[in-house]
Amino acid sequence: MSTSTRPAYDGEAALAQWMRTPAYKQWRAGVESVQGCLQPVRLIGTWEARHASTGQVIASRRGKVWASCGTRRAAVCPTCADRYAADAWHLIHAGMSGGKGIPVTVATSTRLFVTLTAPSFGAVHNRPGKRPCSCGKWHPDGHPLLGSPLAPETYDYTGAVLWQAHSGDLWHRFAIALRRAVATAGGLTVRESGNHLRVSYAKVAEYQRRGLVHFHAVIRADGPTGPDSAPPAWLTSDVLADAVRSASASVRVDTERPDGTVLPLAWGSQVDVKDITATDIDFSGVDNGEDQVVNDSRLAGYIAKYATKGTGASETGDRRIRSQAHIDELPVSGHHRAMIQTAWDLGGLDQYADLKLRHWAHMLGFRGHFLTKSRIYSTTFKNLRAERRQHQVDAALTEAGLPADTEVLVVNDWQILGIGYDSREQLELATAIGDRIRSARQAQRTSQRGDSNG
Repeated sequence: MSTSTRPAYDGEAALAQWMRTPAYKQWRAGVESVQGCLQPVRLIGTWEARHASTGQVIASRRGKVWASCGTRRAAVCPTCADRYAADAWHLIHAGMSGGKGIPVTVATSTRLFVTLTAPSFGAVHNRPGKRPCSCGKWHPDGHPLLGSPLAPETYDYTGAVLWQAHSGDLWHRFAIALRRAVATAGGLTVRESGNHLRVSYAKVAEYQRRGLVHFHAVIRADGPTGPDSAPPAWLTSDVLADAVRSASASVRVDTERPDGTVLPLAWGSQVDVKDITATDIDFSGVDNGEDQVVNDSRLAGYIAKYATKGTGASETGDRRIRSQAHIDELPVSGHHRAMIQTAWDLGGLDQYADLKLRHWAHMLGFRGHFLTKSRIYSTTFKNLRAERRQHQVDAALTEAGLPADTEVLVVNDWQILGIGYDSREQLELATAIGDRIRSARQAQRTSQRGDSNG
């Protein structure tokens, strides 16, 4: 299915002629096999499923196949970002409503939707409700000035990039402080609290217009054994919310500016806390609690979508920076260029070597994962992907007439033929195919939601 030997296109006539050939049919089959992935990996080799005890080959595949690129970034590949978002939805939703190994009774656990933001590093252009921006002008949605500094020459780019680089540490300290605050609210030590409750979370990072991340999180309180047990009666949503606010205000990470002066890093003053605890759910009937299930589904989709977003600088800004010349050529705003340049410059200093800021300059200094969770919150990406692989093995067992519990050894032996497409025209065709596939899938989901609500 590789097209590397096909001559280059020569206008629309050559394209139309190619589309009538068997080579195009093979190529299109490859595109459809990866759902219109924009950076597919073309492989040649074998896949075998063997009986674990006898070594008998149950099923095999030989030849050329296509594999999806697997990125989470919608700006790079919408198709693979959709799959990532779907997995993220299952991960987040299971922690709110059950499923994927999590009991449905978890829906009654105390839980909050929390947003923690970055502090200010200088005034920026914004849309403050019914008032004009501080610059005196009104900015419509999408205006290029939104999020950029009112005074770029005094904006603290060094502080902003260093905060971004340490935001993961800030969250880690917040999570520790939160468990301490909850224990204190119950008159317990942190060690004692483990016999009464567990606090878990799933969080996602999203870039604001000013190029700094904020974190959205579902924070849940359970009993001592996790999602299969109820939290103590005293641990209400109000108690948990107070603990969140106390913890977010208490944590700090100290680092240094290039001149050696101490730079204290903390969360911004804007902390949003919403109670999303389900109430009065009766699990004995299918229809009971339907509204809460719908709300959980929407919220999980809302959070999962954030995980596929990039920096907002541009598609180009979502790829690693290789040199100063690369920065100079980036088609990004002056503000995002300054963030990238600052990360690049700081990354060249020995005192920040452990932050690897040049490696993360394209992410404006952010070094963390976009979606993380505590261990007991719900299932994992690894488990979700293992389910898909197991589905392929189960299909092979069914076709071979063997029991579903047959132990199977899967052997892969692949070599890369190429990555991406061979021409701009191929990429445009693949984009169109992917758009149609995603549109059809979205229409099907909308129809299913309509049927379930009818």
